[in-house]
Amino acid sequence: MRTVDLRLDVTDAVGLSGAVGIAVTVTLPEVATLGPEPIVCFAKPGGGYARGYYTVDLPGPGSGVSQAEWHASQGWIFVAVDPLGVGESTFVPEQFLAYDSAAVTAAAHEAERQILELLAEGRLAPDFPAIAQAVVIGIGQSAGGCYTIAQQGRYHAYDGVAILGYSALQTVVPARPGRPALHGAWVPRSYGLADGVVTNAKMLAGLPTAMGSPDAYEDMAWAFHWDDMDPEIVRTDIEKSLPGQGNLPPWSSATSPGMIGYLLGPGNFQAEAAAITSPVLIAVGERDVIPDPRGELRSFLSSNSVDFFVCPRMAHMHNFAGTRQLFWSRIASWAAWVRVAKHASGAQQN
Repeated sequence: MRTVDLRLDVTDAVGLSGAVGIAVTVTLPEVATLGPEPIVCFAKPGGGYARGYYTVDLPGPGSGVSQAEWHASQGWIFVAVDPLGVGESTFVPEQFLAYDSAAVTAAAHEAERQILELLAEGRLAPDFPAIAQAVVIGIGQSAGGCYTIAQQGRYHAYDGVAILGYSALQTVVPARPGRPALHGAWVPRSYGLADGVVTNAKMLAGLPTAMGSPDAYEDMAWAFHWDDMDPEIVRTDIEKSLPGQGNLPPWSSATSPGMIGYLLGPGNFQAEAAAITSPVLIAVGERDVIPDPRGELRSFLSSNSVDFFVCPRMAHMHNFAGTRQLFWSRIASWAAWVRVAKHASGAQQN
């Protein structure tokens, strides 16, 4: 097993001023574990996180291997992606508002096209065989789930998508029992972020805490991490820096694209979700950000296969949980179904 770090030029696809690059880490399996049609997985992290969320063995009771390594041990080619404006991908502060859904999805789609081309031509890494046929899936956690929905709804390039802890209907951060939910700003996509239009401003003004407020830390910690987590790890993750040092943990990002400002508006990405025709997996933790997890199936009106999983003893940040490998196993079993569905669809067309 080995990793390849790449920075892919997507300037022409995005159409912004200046060069635009997307950073990825590809975790390659041992060649002996490759099947005739391996899974190629493109994974996007949530808001405030970078591709290290997938490639780092995150601390917590389930530590021992990263998600990328776990799937690669089963023969997957796992590609962790820093979306536009995230981590080591291009971020120009003056262009923050231009990093909208069109730019973010175009950048990722082009970067992933290049990865698949390198794989098909046998040029991704020395002594790694050409992968001409693959089952291509997209997965995304939290905001990454939104990016994945938007990309699949627009480009339809994945054979299946797994949406992990994001709701196309309404994403709400839960709070401890007896506390109000941590709502964020609802900005309709018909307005620019600089326009100052927040449709739930009156509701936010009446809440004792809201997302991002200093008093919301305990509620955020409860929603993001299960009760068996070391409090110091929780604090490091929630604050996104090592105490007193100002250093980001290796799984975090100091920046996000402007697209993230629309993520919490109810139904803002419903049109893209409804357009997805591929198989979908909705997977959440026992304590997560979807008020009605089973109702989420209604988001994917055009898909004829929508799977659903709630992982026990897991909060919103899935890859820190002690049950993380159970979660990954469920994704793997769903991906195996996607392969079957792809073959069946091809046979029907022939």
